[in-house]
Amino acid sequence: MDTGDTAWVLVSAALVLFMTPGLALFYGGMVRAKSVLNMMMMSFGALALVSVLWVLYGYSMAFGDDVGGGLLGDPLEFFGLSALMGTAGLEGSFAADELVFTVPSMAFVAFQAMFAILTVALISGAIADRARFGPWMVFAGVWATLVYFPVAHWVFAFDGAESETGGWIANDLLAIDFAGGTAVHINAGAAGLALALVLGKRRGFGRDPMRPHNLPLVMIGAGILWFGWFGFNAGSALAANGQAAEVFVTTLVATGAATLGWLATEKVRDGHATSLGAASGVVAGLVAITPAASAVTPVGAIAVGLVAGVLCALAVGLKYRLGYDDSLDVVGVHLVGGLWGTLAVGLLASPTATAGVESLFYGGSLDQLWRQAVGAGAVLVYSFVLTLLIGSAIAGTMRFRVTEEDEVTGIDSVVHAETGYDLDSLGGGGGRGAATLGAQTSAEARGVTVPTERSRA
Repeated sequence: MDTGDTAWVLVSAALVLFMTPGLALFYGGMVRAKSVLNMMMMSFGALALVSVLWVLYGYSMAFGDDVGGGLLGDPLEFFGLSALMGTAGLEGSFAADELVFTVPSMAFVAFQAMFAILTVALISGAIADRARFGPWMVFAGVWATLVYFPVAHWVFAFDGAESETGGWIANDLLAIDFAGGTAVHINAGAAGLALALVLGKRRGFGRDPMRPHNLPLVMIGAGILWFGWFGFNAGSALAANGQAAEVFVTTLVATGAATLGWLATEKVRDGHATSLGAASGVVAGLVAITPAASAVTPVGAIAVGLVAGVLCALAVGLKYRLGYDDSLDVVGVHLVGGLWGTLAVGLLASPTATAGVESLFYGGSLDQLWRQAVGAGAVLVYSFVLTLLIGSAIAGTMRFRVTEEDEVTGIDSVVHAETGYDLDSLGGGGGRGAATLGAQTSAEARGVTVPTERSRA
């Protein structure tokens, strides 16, 4: 056991945990005022539920010894994690008996738990404003069990790390996914698309304005995500070493380039660069560099980020053209950004980076590119199909979506008996604020179009 590596992994785990509240702020600011609490509760609900499932059997399914062609870990191998407890060495040293490389297995358990939590929470952005909390929690548990835990085994379980045999993408296909472009972002993006189709469009989608109600919250959330993402990516080195340092830099510069790319696209297309665009560009860059962070040079990372910013800024408008209601652009940012970042490994990976891969643009061939495409496609199809089945089953048995009347009234007050902003307690000024919100809700109920939002189409 290396104490420096252990310290870095534990700190990184805490950073990744911080990303889920950051996501709650990011998503919460993007919805209307009458939905902010429900939106944030879906992230916190995922945090609570997946934490428990991970300890009981999720870690075993993801990192237990393979029980079927690289598709699934043994769900009972580490059930409850008791087998991973224990210390040895000099009295008081607490050197762990069970290691993953140079860190205690329990540190690795904690670090990977945060990925599982965040992936489930990401999906919620696709169904904002219309999902009941109880069915969402059922969905979160079933989806984590049937989709995320197996896919994490495919992508993250390397032979000989925790168990003797691991997943097929990591060990047989040899696709590069350093920190979760497939397992996290493509997985969540495909699931978000499927679930948006199951629940249907929000009332007034494409007609009524659905403006973000609090852009400062959005930018605070994006800043927290950027901060936490250094643990997400650099922590995936599982050591305080040169690779972690390189990944830290590629994560920084790709995110900056993506933000510039998104803002430039907005300026050319709409005539102005926006705070919402800046926050969205940050997330797009973080998503895209995640699979490629150990494979590209800093200049290559700039290219990955810049393309991601432009591509995702254009992709978020697809929902209006294709007619699916992905409320907070999980598809446009996470699915599209994850696909680009995963394929970019096959195009821009440099043999001088720590992954040591030769890509098409660095003197290699199509070999790595097809591996990346197969891995990305397999996760996309598996997640989309399973999510359609899970979501349809829950919708058919538990009424996943709120009624139209409750959607107009506001999901916070109907489902949670709370409101995000108690404007009546503010006195005279609050009365005007409450009246404004009431007028907007009334207008939406009548189907009247009120002043339009800045469109991201």
